[in-house]
Amino acid sequence: MHTSRDRFLDVVRAGAILAVIAQHWVMPVLSYSDGHLATGNALATPGWWVVTWLSQVMPLVFFAGGAANLISLSRAGSPRKWLAARIKRLMVPVLPLMAVWLVVPDFLRGLGVPDQPLQVGSAIAAQLLWFLAVYVLVILLTPVMVAAHRRWGLKVPLVMGAAGVLVDVARFNDFGFIGYANAIFVWVAVHQLGFHYVEGRLGTLTRRAALGLSAAGFGVTALMVAFGPYPASMIGMPGAPVSNMSPPTVLLAFLAVGQIGLLLAFRPQLNALAGRPGVGNALSWLGARFMSVYLWHMPALIVVAGVTVYGLGYETPAPGTVFWLVMAPAWFAVCGLVLLGLLRVFAHFELQRDTSAVTARTPQLVVAGLLVSGGLLGLAARGFAPLSDGIAHGPVPWVVLATAGFLLAGKQIPVTDLLARAVSVTERAALRR
Repeated sequence: MHTSRDRFLDVVRAGAILAVIAQHWVMPVLSYSDGHLATGNALATPGWWVVTWLSQVMPLVFFAGGAANLISLSRAGSPRKWLAARIKRLMVPVLPLMAVWLVVPDFLRGLGVPDQPLQVGSAIAAQLLWFLAVYVLVILLTPVMVAAHRRWGLKVPLVMGAAGVLVDVARFNDFGFIGYANAIFVWVAVHQLGFHYVEGRLGTLTRRAALGLSAAGFGVTALMVAFGPYPASMIGMPGAPVSNMSPPTVLLAFLAVGQIGLLLAFRPQLNALAGRPGVGNALSWLGARFMSVYLWHMPALIVVAGVTVYGLGYETPAPGTVFWLVMAPAWFAVCGLVLLGLLRVFAHFELQRDTSAVTARTPQLVVAGLLVSGGLLGLAARGFAPLSDGIAHGPVPWVVLATAGFLLAGKQIPVTDLLARAVSVTERAALRR
């Protein structure tokens, strides 16, 4: 068991969030004319799919999350307190994002922004919430999965991976919706690998063994792409009939093995890098604002694209051209400055530590987590539509669900009070209709 802070995990987390930002900021191919915002993906350029084998780092986020969750759960006073703290800590940075984007679409509409670009921006601002929706479910399962890990070890991710294969078989044989089950099987399997880093052989691999593991992971991924129904890109592409991400395919579990092995092979060098004062300070700064950076980097992109593409008529150069290579650093720099400005306003929510006593019992915490997950998933799927389009069919119901889950993760509420409040809310809603 790790008794001190693991700087390798800090590097993995920081590298993952920087890769997410770089991928999202490099992808847009944008132009605007006659009220329509044309969008494309630079990574759809022929041959660029290979970049996604390293830039698709969600497997590393779940891996590092699994390791961190096992460490923090082992140090917590009880699974109940750990669950409450995790749910609330994940939701706190989301609250200002939801508050801002409840009003921004109507504000922009009032300024005369046409509906189509408004819809694109409002959808993009909410899309990344899918990760939190899934991660909260993984959090709810963590105490059970830790117990399974300590009893059955490596068999657990192997069984989850096998289940993921069966889900894909059904998905590619006309049972498409069953593919969403892999949002649990695939990501929980990768999350379990984080346990094996903390309490298992992954944390003690030699460089040769780690490189062998990486070769096996990437090799199986390549074979499945070459001979299976899986696309070569590890992110969804415009117009592609199949996406490895939405819903996730079991291919991402093998990609995770390749990426994890590659990083473990250079673990001593990464630890040495993290030990440098400047790098260590940067890791600490980023680690404390991890969720805020994740949540606000797309709104930063929306601001920059809105001003330059919609406002000034700028058109993204063709990907890979000299002009694109020249403009990309400037695009990144401007997006980075806007993100830093947003963080100065909103990151302090995440930096605050909640010291209030938790009295909610485990069943209430499970309900809280399910409400948070459901609310965030609804927002990710539906986006932040303008409230003037109708409250019932917009983001408000999903915001209410997620916020209710956040509130439930604190004080214990008697079941009778919950039922009475639910009936009261239902009656008031019926009277309004």
